[in-house]
Amino acid sequence: MEWQFIHSWLSSESYWAKDVPFEIVKTAGENAFCIGIFLNGKQVGFARVITDYAVFGYLADVFVVKEHRGNGLSKFLLERIIKLEWINRLRILMLSTMDAQELYKLYGFKNPKYPERIMEIKKLNMYTIGQNI
Repeated sequence: MEWQFIHSWLSSESYWAKDVPFEIVKTAGENAFCIGIFLNGKQVGFARVITDYAVFGYLADVFVVKEHRGNGLSKFLLERIIKLEWINRLRILMLSTMDAQELYKLYGFKNPKYPERIMEIKKLNMYTIGQNI
């Protein structure tokens, strides 16, 4: 994976990891299952699954760079992930998205049956100095 590219995109273009430090991106990626999209040797997309490879997975940091959107690359990326044998053995695969629900529904994701059972500790803007909410 091209960690500098991934860091650059996540820290400047994403709404969920704005200003994330490089070492956080690299460590997170090295401790997860990662998949990238490369066109002519250049990385243009990325996704990672945080997982124990047996029971649980969390799909995160999914993106395709703006100039390559609309060409089916995000669907290509998701199809590759969903078709992995070990992914299909997981009891639960989760994700969180602000704006791509319709895309993920195409691959079987749906709202939790019991959303009141899901809890989190969320630190918004944690990488932006003085804006930890």
